[in-house]
Amino acid sequence: METDDELLVRSAGEARAFEPLVGRHATALHGYFARRAPAAADDLLAEAWLQAFTARGTYDPARGTARAWLFGVARNVLAAHWRGEARHRRTVPADESSSDPWHAVDRRLDAAAVAPLIRETLAELPHVERELMLLVAWEQLSPTEAAAVVGVPAGTARSRLHRARARLRAALGQSRTLPLTGDLT
Repeated sequence: METDDELLVRSAGEARAFEPLVGRHATALHGYFARRAPAAADDLLAEAWLQAFTARGTYDPARGTARAWLFGVARNVLAAHWRGEARHRRTVPADESSSDPWHAVDRRLDAAAVAPLIRETLAELPHVERELMLLVAWEQLSPTEAAAVVGVPAGTARSRLHRARARLRAALGQSRTLPLTGDLT
């Protein structure tokens, strides 16, 4: 069986090679969108696949895995969606505007008793640290893959993840490791 990387490279010249990637990653990418923009997840997934297929020739395996590349495309689609939402909010009266997209993410956290504290702490994290934490915790990307998604070196991603986890532990008053950890390879 071909790896994702091999399929994505081959798909640049043979479009049908892209199809197995959709089957392998559609659920994970849909989850990524559903946790961040629930009402638009299906449309965002379709747009992400369209953009990934169109840009498949730009994939460079030396820069990261196919999975990380696909999540990078998804992240760009989501960012464009949020920019569009922000433009829409500026043209809609304040009482009709939708809230910050991170509030939708926060509402979906399933952390029962500590959810408000986790939400507050995540909101206080710098954007890249928060995104790295969510990519590793929710999307089950490795820190190296998450680094490729947000465009930072792997070592930088690991140190930012460590810092973000430390802030969460401190906020929760815990000395043990949070369940929001991932493989640090």
